[in-house]
Amino acid sequence: MSESDVVVTIDGTEITASWVDESPKTRRALADALPVEGRAARWGDELYFDVPVTVDLEPNARADVDPGTIAYWPQGPALCLFWGPTPASTDAQPRAASPVNVVARLDHTAPLSDLPAGTGAMVRIVDN
Repeated sequence: MSESDVVVTIDGTEITASWVDESPKTRRALADALPVEGRAARWGDELYFDVPVTVDLEPNARADVDPGTIAYWPQGPALCLFWGPTPASTDAQPRAASPVNVVARLDHTAPLSDLPAGTGAMVRIVDN
């Protein structure tokens, strides 16, 4: 299987995503752990769920991310999918509760906007 793309399934809806090279150690650890899945909690326009990966913050970790970002949050440890503002945001830009390691980018985020506010979702990520 290729490490270049992954498929994110959220409550039965598939969204493709592409790996990015911002956090290479984290990306490798997550790729090695695939498939991962879990019941996600929603925090504003972010879904996050526990993953069986332990990686420290990488040098370019950050809290402010772009819509469509998939990032690893070491404090969880959890994987986070961002598509809009969170309670930590000061504007329309997604902001994590604390710095995250960015690992991938969703190809589109429209299905995430359709999730009911305050609800969780089942998320599964696999190699494409």
